[in-house]
Amino acid sequence: PESRPPVLIGAGDVNAAMDSARFTFVLDIPPDFEADVLAGRSPAAQLLIDATAMMQAGIGAGQIVGILDDEIGRFARREAAAAPAPVGLQVRYAFNQALDTKWFMGIMATINNITMLAVLLAGAALIREREHGTLEHLLVMPVRPAEIMTAKVVANGTVILALTAFALLGIVRGVLGVPLAGSMTLFLAGTALYLFFATALGIFLGTIARSMPQLGLLFILIVLPMTMLSGANTPLESEPKWLQWVMQFVPSTHFVAFAQAILCRGAGLEVVWPRFAATVVIGAVFFALSLRRFRRHLAAMR
Repeated sequence: PESRPPVLIGAGDVNAAMDSARFTFVLDIPPDFEADVLAGRSPAAQLLIDATAMMQAGIGAGQIVGILDDEIGRFARREAAAAPAPVGLQVRYAFNQALDTKWFMGIMATINNITMLAVLLAGAALIREREHGTLEHLLVMPVRPAEIMTAKVVANGTVILALTAFALLGIVRGVLGVPLAGSMTLFLAGTALYLFFATALGIFLGTIARSMPQLGLLFILIVLPMTMLSGANTPLESEPKWLQWVMQFVPSTHFVAFAQAILCRGAGLEVVWPRFAATVVIGAVFFALSLRRFRRHLAAMR
């Protein structure tokens, strides 16, 4: 009851399963393990761990080692003479071998700030334009609502992409010394896809809020829970099943998943393309809904 039921996989499938984040822990039990335990030869079992989420890796490793020690100790005492430490368990940490907190927190802070800046900058731009009367000036120009909204999405997205590249290369890797395992180009491409959703969400909230304080309150009620439940702070697997299912329809969940896969585990497009596709599809649907709301908002101002 302390963990999910174990899944049996072949030795040749271990690397692909861990690279794709299918498993966090893989226990490698060698051939003739039972016979070696009974003979008192102290065989070694290997525990492979995905240390992308460092806290989960540390807690899980301790639990698994404790479970194995108890079970193997009971087995050895029942079937053969008691012997001290009948099995030596070798632990191998992958993707964060030093268990350095900076490796996880530096990347996750950048990912969370991308969502925060995209929503707040796009929403604030719309509210400020309405407060200063510049939005009415746009209404008398020969531009359509889709062009106005797309311009805001592209402008804010470009600024955030540039800041993201600077933060990862200059601060996370340059100052903090965190290695970025995967392709920055691939990550920035995925971030650009995600920003269509995040900036559209900001504009959607900007059409609802009448002032910056109201936008801040809506941000707390909507964006903060969305970020906390996306897997950036705690593993998605620790949430109830129904909530895991709901979060699959939120692009931030897929954004966090492919960002961790690329930056922490060095995944390529062949691994993260399903996450990219989900981000595009869900983001496009919400962009269309936000555009519809934006059109109504402009029509009410005429």
